[in-house]
Amino acid sequence: MKKIVLTFGLISGVILSLMLVATLPFMERIGDAGMVLGYATMVAASLLIYFGVRAYRDNVAGGSVTFGRALAVGALIALIQGLCYTATWEVYYYTAHPDIISRYQARQLEGMREQGATQAELDAKVVEQRRFAEMYENPVVNAGMTLMEPLPVGLLFALVSAGLLSRRRRDRAASLSRSAA
Repeated sequence: MKKIVLTFGLISGVILSLMLVATLPFMERIGDAGMVLGYATMVAASLLIYFGVRAYRDNVAGGSVTFGRALAVGALIALIQGLCYTATWEVYYYTAHPDIISRYQARQLEGMREQGATQAELDAKVVEQRRFAEMYENPVVNAGMTLMEPLPVGLLFALVSAGLLSRRRRDRAASLSRSAA
């Protein structure tokens, strides 16, 4: 199980990490499309969870796997994927672009101004942004918030994969019992 979890988790983690590093320098230019691209990449990388659970079922578990075991394998792959993504962000954030939050916040304020926000609304947003920036400087909070980007997507794929791959086992068992009768 360890080999499959590590292999599929690291491959999907590398995909996420490479896309993160490739797109971050252009985030100011691509704006909100960057979020769409980022989550689309998370979905694509999370497809490897299905293939990892299937590889576990077929190569380790002898062709059948319980829902719980399939979910555990998928969740571990998702965790490794998320840890790779988080580690990449932490290195990038603290070394290459420690000012990325202030630049993002300035872009948020500019967008609010363009939409006609009042000065009171802008002032409230600045206070909110200042609190967030202070909190985000804590590496544990920073890492936790970053992990929460890909982890829910990965866990959803783990859940769906466990349901699909364990159900196939039950379907085969049911058809075998019908043919034996």
